[in-house]
Amino acid sequence: MSKVLIIAEHLNGKLNSSTARCVTCARAFNATSIDILVLAADPAAIAAEAAAIDGVGKVITVANAVNAHPLAAIYAPQVVATATGYTHVLAPSTTFGKDLAPRVAALLGVAQVSDIAEVLGAHSFKRPIYAGNAIITVEAPSSATVVGTVRTASFAAAGNAASPAAIEASSTSVDLPTHTRFVELQQGKSDRPDLQSASRVVSGGRGVGSADNFAIIYKFADRIGAAVGASRAAVDAGYVPSDLQVGQTGKIIAPELYMAIGISGAIQHLTGIKDAGTIVAINKDAEAPIFEIADYGLVGDLFKLIPELEQALG
Repeated sequence: MSKVLIIAEHLNGKLNSSTARCVTCARAFNATSIDILVLAADPAAIAAEAAAIDGVGKVITVANAVNAHPLAAIYAPQVVATATGYTHVLAPSTTFGKDLAPRVAALLGVAQVSDIAEVLGAHSFKRPIYAGNAIITVEAPSSATVVGTVRTASFAAAGNAASPAAIEASSTSVDLPTHTRFVELQQGKSDRPDLQSASRVVSGGRGVGSADNFAIIYKFADRIGAAVGASRAAVDAGYVPSDLQVGQTGKIIAPELYMAIGISGAIQHLTGIKDAGTIVAINKDAEAPIFEIADYGLVGDLFKLIPELEQALG
């Protein structure tokens, strides 16, 4: 039977929603237990959030000053020490998980299963390859611990439990590396919703034309309470910073509403939004690939259509 350990992703004392999405993935294993590991300097508040997720058996906390910042080199040995007796160790397929999971897999001497998009069984999974052009089935050996990253856009976040799970304090006595240290964290600040967790996203592409013109995207996103994204072409052209990039080499998202404005729809971009609920495309090229997957499409000049949409919203 499967026993799953999920490594919690958190920042500034808040649990990332990716952890609840990993719980949904784990439940597809029909596991006998799903536990969450919280590594932090002061894990109490984060653990309380994790314990409230439906389907969680218990939350294990490791309080240590060295865990104040999520450094993969520091976290990995502690994860391995805690993972004894578990059949699966999962992390979200985010920057955090992609940094940590390979180290955990290497320390355990197993191959990692990346970007789990569908669970067929406890050791059988589907994942995208070739920028999403193909889906393959991966069979992991049942004789070894499965270390995997979860494509969080493919799984809904688990809801709240009727009663919180137990929280269990633990400690590890492993030697931790000293070659990696935290220097500083630089991150953009915005009053808009977070791109990876927003229910609505408005993205602009090369068709917007310039960094100054991107103001129309920001304005419309604010009008409907949406996060702002961009295609790689828009990022490469310098219209917006790279942290707004959506797609295979950017952020993979699954909002309820995704609006692609001035985006032609390269396969790398489509891979990042294929799990969105409703996709709306605005492009002056009626043959743009984005219209092949869009639920609704408007062909025309975005600088005329966007103001008309704003007016229609009242």
